[in-house]
Amino acid sequence: MAAQCVTKVELTIACTNLLDKDVGSKSDPLCVLLQNTSGQQWYEVDRTERVKNSLNPKFAKKFLIDYYFELVQKLKFGIYDIDNKTFDLNDDDFLGELECTLGQIVSSRTLTKPLVLKNGRPAGRGSITITAEEVKDNRVVVLEVEARKLDNKDFFGKSDPYLEFHKQTGDGNWVMVHRTEVIKNNLNPVWRPFKISLNSLCYSDMDKSIKVECYDYDSDGSHDLIGSFQTTMSKLKEASRSSPVEFECINEKKRQKKKNYKNSGIVSVKHCEIIVECTFLDYIMGGCQLNFTVGIDFTGSNGPPNSPDSLHYLSPNGVNEYLTAIWSVGMVIQDYDTDKMFPAFGFGAQIPPSFQVSHEFPLNFNPSNPFCNGIQGIVDAYRACLPQVKLYGPTNFSPIINHVARFAAAATQQQTASQYFILLIITDGVITDLDQTRTAIVNASKLPMSIIIVGVGGADFDAMEFLDGDNGVLRSSSGEPAVRDIVQFVPFRKFQNSSKEALAQCVLAEVPQQVVNYFSTYKLQPPKNPAAK
Repeated sequence: MAAQCVTKVELTIACTNLLDKDVGSKSDPLCVLLQNTSGQQWYEVDRTERVKNSLNPKFAKKFLIDYYFELVQKLKFGIYDIDNKTFDLNDDDFLGELECTLGQIVSSRTLTKPLVLKNGRPAGRGSITITAEEVKDNRVVVLEVEARKLDNKDFFGKSDPYLEFHKQTGDGNWVMVHRTEVIKNNLNPVWRPFKISLNSLCYSDMDKSIKVECYDYDSDGSHDLIGSFQTTMSKLKEASRSSPVEFECINEKKRQKKKNYKNSGIVSVKHCEIIVECTFLDYIMGGCQLNFTVGIDFTGSNGPPNSPDSLHYLSPNGVNEYLTAIWSVGMVIQDYDTDKMFPAFGFGAQIPPSFQVSHEFPLNFNPSNPFCNGIQGIVDAYRACLPQVKLYGPTNFSPIINHVARFAAAATQQQTASQYFILLIITDGVITDLDQTRTAIVNASKLPMSIIIVGVGGADFDAMEFLDGDNGVLRSSSGEPAVRDIVQFVPFRKFQNSSKEALAQCVLAEVPQQVVNYFSTYKLQPPKNPAAK
């Protein structure tokens, strides 16, 4: 599956207190950006201009880079003192470097770190500051349109009108950018309000022509043109409910045939507003934290952990499918959580000291503080917990979903887009409390929360596919529909022979849109709003 590029990010670079390698003058620094594809392979993306005689350069040239939430994008910024005309940097003095991820930069928005030499020691007092800015036009047009006295094109009944909006390309062609719904049997239709990005409607150019065509819908596809007109965003913007902007709908063929032709109806724009919509990066750069929680299936169907056939069996190099899934997803998400403390739970096991069955026990057995320090902390807690519990059953998801939902519900009190929760459940299969889980997911769909389910082993995962609402809206046992699709399910076996990054790419690809959908639905702004510049 190809990764979806979410957006482009512009990086601005500045340095302070660089090493001085020039005798009689100051260093002449340049910054080179390298990106890591896999392993130790680095390739050059771009380089800035050389700034003469400066130990505190602010580079004018910016780096433009594609940003993918679902990948760990490793970057290296190298600073060199340039004293010759060759392109090769090996004959120039090295002043220090910084290795980091693009996720760390965008979640900080401005990242300042010390520069280090190739041996890992500090490059004097040198530091680098990287500022990220999303490259976008996130303006959206909201339009409310109606018409009156449209020509009747139907013998039986009245016309069934709809509108098409077209923009003009550089070579003069018209491209359709929006089609309204059809309103049946009505010569005075009122269409539903709709939103379209300013870029889609007119390339964000207020004076670029927009063509609007009104058609009479026919089920056989031979739609009849009622009439059309041209306008611009500048003109549409004047519309208000008390003073709509009105256009005569003209049918050229009819006008040429009829002497006293006036028009084929009036199209009235009664509301036109340009609003700014936040993107995923607006929320992240504006201070939104992604909180990551893990739930691990310790039911008996996994098989005894000391048996090589068990899904919990640790191979000689200390891994299994559960740990691979935790590493893969956790490595991406950890960059978006400042304290890197992650709660981790198990379910479906008998736990010490009384060996009661529990469906939400902390892996570290500390209910008052279930947090693990970093992804490595989750891995260590899992390995320590495994020999102490007895795998049992049944496979109940709802307790752990409701547990995270309580925290997500508490976060909604803050009235800003400050927290979003991601629950990773790793399971070997058939779910026992399907009705309670459906209800838990429907309730969670109203909260700042997404659920990722990774199925390990070879079981039948039909119920999981059902929870992932891609094939229609999930409903609770009482029939209440989920207000948005928050579950993403993938079977681990699909990625057994892929790179470890492939699983994260697949399960995390939908998260940015889920975050945006939630916060925009509830009209919540980031705590520090970078969009409102």
